[in-house]
Amino acid sequence: MTVQERISEVREEYITLAGDEIEASELARALRQLLEVFLITLILFFTLRAVFINFRISGTSMEPTLSDGEYVFVYRMAYWQGHPQRGDIIVFRYPLNPRRTLIKRVIGLPGETVAIQDGRVYINGQPLPEPYILASPTYTAAPVTVGPDEVYVLGDNRNNSNDSHSWGVLKQNLIVGKAVWRFWPLDRFGPVPHATYPSSFEHPSSGEKEP
Repeated sequence: MTVQERISEVREEYITLAGDEIEASELARALRQLLEVFLITLILFFTLRAVFINFRISGTSMEPTLSDGEYVFVYRMAYWQGHPQRGDIIVFRYPLNPRRTLIKRVIGLPGETVAIQDGRVYINGQPLPEPYILASPTYTAAPVTVGPDEVYVLGDNRNNSNDSHSWGVLKQNLIVGKAVWRFWPLDRFGPVPHATYPSSFEHPSSGEKEP
């Protein structure tokens, strides 16, 4: 083999090795990028899970507002620096079995007296306007005064709901969060409809009884 042939052979070996190193470097770069994307996705997933959870409506207690089989996002931080407001739709741990979760509407706030009679809900003796319910309640519930850090909750399907009229007021520390967005089915996609009330039913956001 001549010197020139040997030089050409060495050059070809060098070029081959350099090409292999470049391919290995590109592969390593691609794997690093894939790992970064995976880690970012994982961090975002757990961050979102810490703030929002999805909840499946089971049963008919919130009809016509929410129906069986629908899915909503629940904002877990809704009450970290505040209190539930009348009309909010909340998810909470069932007081008689905390392993279960229920969804209802906030009706009575701390310091208020809630009663149900003659097909109406009364707050401090004043009838509450409720255009969102399926039908007027056919039952009677004796007056109950809501204590500090408690709320009185009812389902919109008043005559088919397991709620405060049967088991009492709800401790606020059992609240998981506020239902904020319905994402299934797609034809009902949009914000969860919370209620508003006349100014005569305004209540301070602190959750304390008005003077």
